Amino acid sequence: MWRYCLGIGLWLGVQATVPPIAVSAELSEIESRGRLIVAVKDSWYPLSYRDTMGSLQGFEIDIARRLALDLLGDASAVEFYPVNNIDRVNAVAEGTVDIAIASITVTSQRQRIASFSEPYYLDGTGFITISPQIETLKDLTSIAVLEDSSTLAHVGYQLPDATIVTVSSYEAALDTLDRVDAFAGDVSLLTGWQQQDRRYRLLDEVISVEPIAIAIPKGTQHSDLRRAINSAIRQWDDEGWLQDRATYWGLQ
Repeated sequence: MWRYCLGIGLWLGVQATVPPIAVSAELSEIESRGRLIVAVKDSWYPLSYRDTMGSLQGFEIDIARRLALDLLGDASAVEFYPVNNIDRVNAVAEGTVDIAIASITVTSQRQRIASFSEPYYLDGTGFITISPQIETLKDLTSIAVLEDSSTLAHVGYQLPDATIVTVSSYEAALDTLDRVDAFAGDVSLLTGWQQQDRRYRLLDEVISVEPIAIAIPKGTQHSDLRRAINSAIRQWDDEGWLQDRATYWGLQ
């Protein structure tokens, strides 16, 4: 679909052969500990969620395990630290975790408190509906949007004539779908809704494209970790591994 049609390579650029990831003084602390501590979401299907057995699964969980393999030589050498939306970047800035792989879009506000890797996925604002009459954005007259979300600005700018109904939670959004034409939100989340319940239909059109990246602590002392992570992401893209995992989780 559009995320890889646009091409993660547009962000990564044309890459030469990636050298092996080096263990620097910065990384040696993580290595001596023997595990990578990663903030993740645990209810964002299919990026990161708990399965029926309570185990964390998803596209971003695969990325965390692959990064532990590349940095520490062991895919199981990762400790997951579930966080809510508000605490995703703060957990990194406060040193609670080493990094965060938690559906974080790169914004100027977030860049003030954390550093970011190159993107591993391109998300955006999309629309989901249960109405068979809704086919394109031109059909939308009323749209539910999560209050205090960046989606509000995108919808207001792109669809100024539509009535916006704000909701306090994703659960409330689902309850509202029988009273509005569609709900606007991150395509990755809406894809998960569609996969889990075929009543929901994701429209083909999107109104924004936003990079999702790994949050890393700010400061020059963390530059080696950032370079190592970027090298890993480029290598995964070269190998086709990122696209393969996205396809596996239905994110293509």
